[in-house]
Amino acid sequence: MERTLIGNLRQKIGEVVKVQGWLHTLRDQKKIQFLILRDRTGLCQVAHWKENDPGLAEVISALGVESAVTVTGKVIDNPVVKLGGLEMQLESLAVENNAEIPLPFEPFGDALPALDFRMDWRFLDLRRKENLLLFQVQTELLAAMRDYWLQNDFIEINTPKLMGSPSESGAELFEVPYFETKAYLAQSPQFYKQMAMAAGFERVFEIGPVFRADPSFTSRHMTEFTSIDMEMSWIDSHEDVMAFEENMLRYTYQRVAEKYGDVIQEQMNFELRVPEVPFPRLPMAQAIEVLKQRGYQLPPDKKGDIDPGGEREIAAYIKETYDHDFVFLTDWSINVRPFYHMRYEDAPELTRGFDLIANGLEITTGAQREHRYEVLKAQALEKGLGLDPIQFYLDFFRYGCPSHGGLAIGLSRLAMVMLGLPNIREVVYLFRGPNRLHP
Repeated sequence: MERTLIGNLRQKIGEVVKVQGWLHTLRDQKKIQFLILRDRTGLCQVAHWKENDPGLAEVISALGVESAVTVTGKVIDNPVVKLGGLEMQLESLAVENNAEIPLPFEPFGDALPALDFRMDWRFLDLRRKENLLLFQVQTELLAAMRDYWLQNDFIEINTPKLMGSPSESGAELFEVPYFETKAYLAQSPQFYKQMAMAAGFERVFEIGPVFRADPSFTSRHMTEFTSIDMEMSWIDSHEDVMAFEENMLRYTYQRVAEKYGDVIQEQMNFELRVPEVPFPRLPMAQAIEVLKQRGYQLPPDKKGDIDPGGEREIAAYIKETYDHDFVFLTDWSINVRPFYHMRYEDAPELTRGFDLIANGLEITTGAQREHRYEVLKAQALEKGLGLDPIQFYLDFFRYGCPSHGGLAIGLSRLAMVMLGLPNIREVVYLFRGPNRLHP
């Protein structure tokens, strides 16, 4: 007998079916037992009269909540049952895996334990329907982005995560032994995306892991995360990249809203709003003035940069002024941007770079890249970099390379914003941080 998903039981009234799932709740009464089963599509009630099979009744009584079971039974229409007005009358039950008693914690209780404890038992925490929904949303999010890229003639690439030299800077690097030498875990596919531009691919994207040896313990940082990267050639400025991103995000939000908007509202009490385009743009110099006018004091070490509190304050200003949840912060100082960001010819102290702030959280960094070999070398030296470790990268620009630019989006940060969640540990499948390498 083929398995029937609980969400399809309405189509099986009067039939004997097989359902497989977890024992969500057991109500063991004097004459009858009610098993509430759960699979990824919902809940159903299974009724068993003890006198029909006393031996089976004993087996059921010994079950731990969250046991994995297979049941067969007849589906009947029963309007009294709150779970869809359906009930299965039990005929057989097989215990696939009995759950130990007690559970480490109650995944479906009103009061969940501390997040860090739940991370120790992540497989149990993920059984909550909100978490299932979260990863269904992420699946649709990435599918929508892939569709959008393919509609716009992009090619998917997969770049190395073991590198012989740093991909961004000498900071925040994980160094690993590599035979007789050493390697680094990739902080970004940046150099290899640009290699694709020099190769004539013109438009590429990648979805893959990146690594940052950042000892941060905030609600927004991880040491390993999934980066969504793209690069495109023959652009006139970074405005082309921003325009592409905002339209891609609108398309992505629309796809997710159409498929899951109502469920997100029901399960998470959060309204998913599809953003209007264009997104507001705010040059960094103006952003800093806005913060001053609003009485926000930036930390002294944030010269030309904005801290998380400042990002939230800017987001509040944009919401009040434009009723928008997104804003591009543009025209960043060369002091806080990598050597490969292109600079304005008439304002060489500024880069053609941007960040995208969404609901007060930075989710994207992007820029037009410098594609002229001599200029790129000079900018690397100005930043104090030695040329030998990055010569392989510099070589990309010696034999004809078009103007290009791109961006990177943190998948988990985007999911946080999309679903209104407060902590990145809740969004990633398995969190990696300074103090967590398990499970």
